Amino acid sequence: MKRFTDILVAAAGLILLGPTLALIWLAVALESGLPGLFRQRRVGRGSRDFTLFKFRSMTVRRGAEQGSFDAGSAARVTRVGRFLRKTKLDELPQLWNVLKGDMSLVGPRPEVRMWVEAYPERWAKVLTVRPGITDAASIEFRNEEELLARSTDPGRTYREVILPRKLDFYEQYVATRSFRADIGILLRTAWAVLGR
Repeated sequence: MKRFTDILVAAAGLILLGPTLALIWLAVALESGLPGLFRQRRVGRGSRDFTLFKFRSMTVRRGAEQGSFDAGSAARVTRVGRFLRKTKLDELPQLWNVLKGDMSLVGPRPEVRMWVEAYPERWAKVLTVRPGITDAASIEFRNEEELLARSTDPGRTYREVILPRKLDFYEQYVATRSFRADIGILLRTAWAVLGR
């Protein structure tokens, strides 16, 4: 039921939002050039790598696709990118990841390999399910960049404070997941985004 819903919603979303996706891509390209999409290797179910897609919200930097850590720094974020991040529109291309089967609409957010290796035993449990576009941790830490911007050591803050808390949410999701709970998370996500 979950996979069927993922395919149905992702396919419908990509079709219905096609013109919007094209306009966003064009806005990114006109402001800061190509590529309009950002690709990055993330770790998915079964600890297999896949390519995650987003609209690019920062200026191009070599190595970012491998998981370089710029969290907390807004120096490279473009004007269009700030709007996309605030509205979460930068995440829309992940509907393609859902359609392909790399991701689900709801599930633990996928991380880059360096952060999975920071807590391998915990991630081994989390990666028994498909990662998702949104989950309870995404709602809780929707202002994550602001938290990291206030830190004198963003990398350490993410590793020692934020990521362990996210893993608490992820492990709870794996242990208690249900179709009804997924619907609740989707509704809470919409409320959090629209209420900003």
